[in-house]
This record gives sequence, C-alpha cells and structure tokens, in this order.
Amino acid sequence: MQKRIAVVGAGAVGGYVGASLAHAGHDVTLIDPWPAHVEAIRANGMNLYGMTEAERRTVKVPAMHITEAQNLAKQRPIDIALVSVKSYDTIWAVQFIRQYLAPAGIVVSMQNCVNEERVASVAGWGRTLGIIVGGGVGVDLYEPGHIRRGYAKRPHVTSFYVGEPSGRITRRAEELAAIMNDVDTARATDNLWGERWTKLCVNGMRNGVSAATGMGGNARDRHDAVRRICIQLGGESVRVGQKLGYKLGPIGALPPETLALAAEGNRRALDEIESILLGGTDEGLRAPYQRPSMAQDLAKGRRTEIELMNGFIASEGARVGVPAPTHAMLTRQVLRVERGEIPPRPENVLANT
Repeated sequence: MQKRIAVVGAGAVGGYVGASLAHAGHDVTLIDPWPAHVEAIRANGMNLYGMTEAERRTVKVPAMHITEAQNLAKQRPIDIALVSVKSYDTIWAVQFIRQYLAPAGIVVSMQNCVNEERVASVAGWGRTLGIIVGGGVGVDLYEPGHIRRGYAKRPHVTSFYVGEPSGRITRRAEELAAIMNDVDTARATDNLWGERWTKLCVNGMRNGVSAATGMGGNARDRHDAVRRICIQLGGESVRVGQKLGYKLGPIGALPPETLALAAEGNRRALDEIESILLGGTDEGLRAPYQRPSMAQDLAKGRRTEIELMNGFIASEGARVGVPAPTHAMLTRQVLRVERGEIPPRPENVLANT
C-alpha cells in the first residue's frame, strides 16, 4: 500500500517538498498554522516556480490548518511525518503528529539545525530519521500558496540526504530516499550527523549574515568585506565540527579544510575559496531574488533560528575548547535586528569584527 505522508509545516521547504511529492503521485497532506496559506492552497493549489519554465506548476494537494488536524483520527494513519517547522517548534510539532502515526510510522526532521534529539525525546529513537536539505534547494514562500526555488536543479548534486541516527543504512531510509528522489536528487547516508553538521556550516556562514545585513545571496557574496565574514564563520564551524569528530563533506561547493585554512589566513586557500564563492553568484545558478530562510523570517517579522544555528555552533565550540567568536558576534547582532534595535545593514557584521 502507498505510504501516507504528512508534512507538518508547509512553509518554503515543507510546502515545496510536499507539493512536489503530490505532483509525483504520492499521498500527501500538508498541515500548517498560517490560515491564509492553507486557504490559498485549497482554493488555487500550491504554485511552484523554479529557475526554468519547466519547473512551473500548480499542484492540487490536501491542506489543513493545524486546528483541523483532529480529523486525522478519522483517516488512515500516517506512515511518514515530515516535520518542517522552525527548530524552536520541533517538540510540540512532534507531540502533535505522534498520535496519528501508524504502528511503524516514522517522524523525520526535515529542518535546519540539529533536531533529531528533540524529535527522539518525543517519538523515540526507533521512530526518528533525518533529512538534510542541501543548500542548492533554496526555496522562498513569498506569498500564500506561492513558493519559488532560487537555485538551478543540478542532477549531479545531491539535494537530500536521508539518514538514521544510528548511522546504518536501513531499508526504510532507502525507501524514503527513493520517495524524496521524486522531488530532487536524494540518497540514503550512513553519515547523518556529519551531513547535518556540514549543512549547519553552510547555514552558519550564510543565513545569519543575510539576516543581519539585509543582503540577498549574490549581493552578500560579491561584497568583499562581508564575504570575508562568511569565510570566517565557515572556517570556525569546520574546526568545531572536526573537534566533535564529524566527517564533513563539502560546505556547499567549498572544501572544508581549505575553508578552515582560508579563515585562518592562508593566502592560497583564501584565493581559492573566494574564487568559488564569486563563481556561485552567476545568476544562471542562483536567482537574484534568492534569500536564505533567516532573511525571509526577518522580512516577515518572524523569530529567527539564530540561537539554534550560529548560537549552537558557538556553544558547542565553547564546550569542546574551539573558540567561535564570529558566530557569537553574529548571534548577538541578528537578535538585535530581530528585536528592532538596529536595522539590517552590512555594518552590523563589519563593525563588530
């Protein structure tokens, strides 16, 4: 029997993945707390846009407001719950969906940050999996029922890593990867924690910087001084991850050791990293409107994940004796922007270095 999938949090990532899966013929229900978004999906379907006209589609997919979710008790149980809420909402989201799971149902963190332990604290480790969403997906929910992708699809680049906390590649992980492959290139991994930290490095050097400065991805990477801050953030997070014992992959397109050396002042490494970053600003690869999720949150007046992203990198670094002062600085500055104490501007990250 076809797996029944619920997406808890149908924002940019959850909505894009859920609608894409529904378009591919999967049994998907979207659950979201934003009434206008749910009503737009019901009335007009989920509208998806990409970098090419071939990616443009309108998908009819069942959607329910979170207050209506008790109706799930009258329906077939959920086999796969994809949790795609903000990290600070993880525990209540898992508590909410757990009661509607099938006996062998699983809860999958499809989020930024490191949330598997939070999921497992409610659902149990035996029901917990993770999906790391690659940095090349880059989606934006810019109005109710409308999601656009800011990066070109590249079949040779893995967009989704599916993993078990145990590090084993199981049948269910492979089955979930096959399902996710209907959205974009996906594979099962035996390195969930390393892949999770690798993605945290990517987010840690991009999301908060765009939030603090108000810059989109291309403008951020083209600004010489701001780009150097990104490199410093990336290098610090690599060194923390290495100390924690994680096996790191490329940080986006950046070799991790080269990135760390660049942050530590190695001229040859810095030249290589800057060349790669500037090459990534080609608008054939990244749309000019692309903004990381944290910058989208600030634009919408929402709470950011900065404390569970850069703040977490800084605290983990302090715990293992690897300083990450640039992450601590960025956490402070984004919180100030979030509270309305200062406006988003490049000086927010430059005057504090």
